[in-house]
Amino acid sequence: MPIEQWSDEVCVARLGDDPQFTEDMTSVDKHLDSHRHADVILDFSGVAFLNSTNISRLLTVRQKTISCDCKLILCGINTRLWSTFLTTGLDKVFTFSNDVSTSLATLAIG
Repeated sequence: MPIEQWSDEVCVARLGDDPQFTEDMTSVDKHLDSHRHADVILDFSGVAFLNSTNISRLLTVRQKTISCDCKLILCGINTRLWSTFLTTGLDKVFTFSNDVSTSLATLAIG
């Protein structure tokens, strides 16, 4: 399972490339159902490509975190993925960070 529970309030999911991405996001989705008040960090360092289905899964997880008043941070985004986020306008929708450590610090601060 790609999910690491860092604390009662924070979980980290280390995502893989498709088809693993779909399975990983399904695990994150189910985890959010049972941990309603957890901030989520999605580590994309193992992801090289996103398709429209992947983006849809991301938006679903985003909506779940918003409905629970939790935070979602995406990190480890490579140049190719960043281009996808810029092209689709999703760079304005999600919160980004360089890596898991920086994401954890961001959540701790505020």
